[in-house]
Amino acid sequence: MAIVLVVDDDAAIRRLLRNTLVRADHAVVEAADGRDALARGAADHPDAVLLDLGLPDRDGLGLIPLLRAGGAAVLVVSARDATEEKVAALDLGADDYVTKPFDTDELLARLRAALRHRRPAAAAAQVAARGDLSIDLDRRLVRRGGEEVHLTRKEYDVLALLARQVGRVVMHKQIIAAAWADDDEARIEYLRIVVRNLRQKLEAPGPIGSVIANELGVGYRLLAAR
Repeated sequence: MAIVLVVDDDAAIRRLLRNTLVRADHAVVEAADGRDALARGAADHPDAVLLDLGLPDRDGLGLIPLLRAGGAAVLVVSARDATEEKVAALDLGADDYVTKPFDTDELLARLRAALRHRRPAAAAAQVAARGDLSIDLDRRLVRRGGEEVHLTRKEYDVLALLARQVGRVVMHKQIIAAAWADDDEARIEYLRIVVRNLRQKLEAPGPIGSVIANELGVGYRLLAAR
C-alpha cells in the first residue's frame, strides 16, 4: 500500500481518483490547490502524487520539483496535451504524464511503475557535484570540504533543482517556475542574483572549482563530478 496525494481542483476527478486508488489498496489524501498540496505533502509524506496542472492558485508545473523534493514520485494527470507541456513537466522531474480523459487501469499501471522506480531514485539522492562539494537532497544538506554551507531557501531550491538533473541544462523559465512559484513578478534578474550567490559560496578559485555552468540565453547546468 502506498500513500497517494491527489491534487486537482475538480471534486469529481478527485472522487474518481480516490475510489480508483482505494480499490487498489492505496491510502489517499487530497488537495484542491497548490498551497494545500504543499501542506499535505509536508504533513503526510506521500509516496506518490497525482498532479493536475490547471490549479486555481498557481501553475502545477512549479509544484513538480517542490513535491519531488519530499521523495514522492510525481505523475502529472492533466487535460493539457501539448508536447511542450509534457516536455516541461518531465524536465522538471515528473515521473510520468497522463492526459485526461484517462483509463483508470492504465493510470494504476503507470503509478505502480513509478513506485517501483522510487526506491532506487531515493537511494541516489546524494549528488556529488565536483571536488569537495556534496549535496544531500534527502537531508537538505550542502557541504564543501566537509563543512556545511548555509544557503538561503531560494538558493537551496535552485541548487536542488539543478542537482536533480546534474549534467543537464535546466532552462531559465523552468527554474523560475519552480523556485518562484508564489511570485507572479519573478524575473530572470532574480535568478541571476541567486546563481551568483551560489557560485560565491560553492565554487573554489580557478576553472577546476566551477560548479554551475551558464548556457548563454538558455539556462544553467550543474557540472557532473569528475
